[in-house]
Amino acid sequence: MDFLEIIVFAVAIFLFFYLLILQPHKIKGDSMQPNYPNGEYLLTDKVSYRFREPNRGDVIVFEAPTQNGEEFIKRILGLPGDKITLKDGSFRVNDKIILENYLASGTITYGGTFLKDGEEKVVPNDEYFVMGDNREHSSDSRTWGFVSKDKITGKSWFVYWPIKSFGTVEKVEYSF
Repeated sequence: MDFLEIIVFAVAIFLFFYLLILQPHKIKGDSMQPNYPNGEYLLTDKVSYRFREPNRGDVIVFEAPTQNGEEFIKRILGLPGDKITLKDGSFRVNDKIILENYLASGTITYGGTFLKDGEEKVVPNDEYFVMGDNREHSSDSRTWGFVSKDKITGKSWFVYWPIKSFGTVEKVEYSF
């Protein structure tokens, strides 16, 4: 009977953390290369955005708009109220180029069916514009549009596998 109580207690603690605090995710695909390679495992913080708004540069996990129940991982680049543009291979926010030093050298950001090259859009309230770090191989907001805040699972917080990548997800600061 004691053994059963321990098992029930352990399962309850696991479910509490899994459903409310932290959730494991596996990177599927190459859209976040070279920073988050295919097969890498990370923990997603599901609590932070209950107390603060998402920030530009946050790597988030969210319900994929094009796939039922699947989750994507991308980086937030456009915040509510931002005027966003893709022009001359660069991403611009409020008419200023964002310098993205985490991208592979020579990366050019092209438009998609939602945000075309040279087109300008304003990010609506409670929505975000997200892109993968591997721009040539990423299905992201350029194609399917903004991500609603209520679709965000959480912020990527900690990489735990493979061991060589073990550590917290690096915070990105932009100077533009």
